[in-house]
Amino acid sequence: MGYKQIGKVISFADLAVSTSLKHNRSLTMMNKINKLISWKNIEALLAEYYEVGTSKEGADAYPPLMLLKCLLLQKWFHIPSDPELENQINDRISFKKFLGISIDKPSPDHSTFSRFRGRLSKEAMMKLNNEVLQAFAKRGLSINEGIAVDARLVKSASRPMSNEGLKKLKETRNTPEGTVDKNGNPLKFSRDIESDWTIKNDKPHYGLKEHASVDVQSGFVLATTLTPASEHDSKYLPYLTIASCHTEDPIEKVYGDKGYYGHPNRAFLHMNGIKDGIMRKDTTTAKLTELEIERNKRISKKRYIVEQYFGLSHMYDGAYRARFTTILKNIWDTMCRQMAFNMFRGSKLLAHA
Repeated sequence: MGYKQIGKVISFADLAVSTSLKHNRSLTMMNKINKLISWKNIEALLAEYYEVGTSKEGADAYPPLMLLKCLLLQKWFHIPSDPELENQINDRISFKKFLGISIDKPSPDHSTFSRFRGRLSKEAMMKLNNEVLQAFAKRGLSINEGIAVDARLVKSASRPMSNEGLKKLKETRNTPEGTVDKNGNPLKFSRDIESDWTIKNDKPHYGLKEHASVDVQSGFVLATTLTPASEHDSKYLPYLTIASCHTEDPIEKVYGDKGYYGHPNRAFLHMNGIKDGIMRKDTTTAKLTELEIERNKRISKKRYIVEQYFGLSHMYDGAYRARFTTILKNIWDTMCRQMAFNMFRGSKLLAHA
């Protein structure tokens, strides 16, 4: 077993379209990213975590770097599903050129993309995102002078269920009978049992919550994760801060809204020598002073950057709704979005520079 030879031989079809591709805007964008990203380093990291194709037995597998690039294309071009991604790769010459697939070769089957997600771990995705951010840091772009943290609600991929019904389903799922279908085969599709309920702006919400940190200078997404919707935002400020450390340079300041206000987070920042950019709020014993109100206004002008990321991903990537019914798969999807977002943003920043 090894890797499929997908683009080693140049066909007549490749030669015939080579001239027209010079004027392809999509390929121009992808070529800009190609020049900035060290795909060899990413491929080396994939080799550490992705074992498919390394065995001497069995059929040849698709190279993991090519499959990762396929899923990046899905994010950049807002492709809603894996079957549609397969169709787009077969249909678009620029996609095949970016992936290194000869024009006369077909795309991987859509099920291959799904298996790839399941085989590449969360730890591997964190390492890959770190590699991308370090590459931009070496080119002079800021990634940790100051970070803004925030959270947003994400709808579940399944329809809402009452707390009582959710509890019964979880109990059933923990039994041997709850893991198989009516024919006794392992369940292929199952509803989301990791989402839960919360209230925001007096409206009930069933689903998850995405916690993210964004660099306030460059707008790179430094860390992201998902939890059940009922989890409080403030608990995840330490995690996001630590996960945002991608270089040896320390993080100077952390910005957050009033939801992160409290002694635990302020103490965490003080103990680690990080400046406190958390907005203050009224308490039962004291009202905000005029100085604190002005300070909150200055902080809001910095922390808008994380809301900008939420807005863009909401609009273009459907991030307001989970794609999968397990939290682990959805975390993988948010990390893939993080990688695609940072690559595209980095290419834009360096082009303007």
